[in-house]
Amino acid sequence: MQAGQRVHLMVSAAAQVVIATETDLKMPGRPDEMEAFFAARYGAAPGQLSVYGKDQWMAPVASGSNAPRAMVVCPCSTGTLSAIATGASNNLIERAADVMLKERRQLILVPREMPLSAIHLENMLTLARLGVTIMPAAPGFYHKPQRVVELVDFVVARILDHLGVAQTLAPRWGQ
Repeated sequence: MQAGQRVHLMVSAAAQVVIATETDLKMPGRPDEMEAFFAARYGAAPGQLSVYGKDQWMAPVASGSNAPRAMVVCPCSTGTLSAIATGASNNLIERAADVMLKERRQLILVPREMPLSAIHLENMLTLARLGVTIMPAAPGFYHKPQRVVELVDFVVARILDHLGVAQTLAPRWGQ
């Protein structure tokens, strides 16, 4: 939020389960409550953050006439990756990614599953050939992280670098 970027946030039901399982974050379930929660937590300016539910087909991100300049799916399950690769568009996240592809906008997918099957790799290759950036959540260790949050920050820093958003989360190579 500090970079002054407009953010459209979509959190899948699976992501809500993962967040509840892997973190201490107590996130509300409804989009309007989630928007207020994250806006307060990260100091978003009025109108800077919008949160959408999976079936909000009238959201701006669902149309090429109002597509954002970039989209990140993080983490990106291999199921969502497959749906994006095949153009399934069964929910708003998949539709928004489809819009990014058809409008030739920047799309970054951050898979974090392993091992990867040949199907997963073929889907990644299909998307990479379409210009999608595949950034597995594989943090570096050259900065000698001491806590899990430093590993997460490393991955987020790399994503922000690709988006052209200034960040100070992780040191640069050689610094």
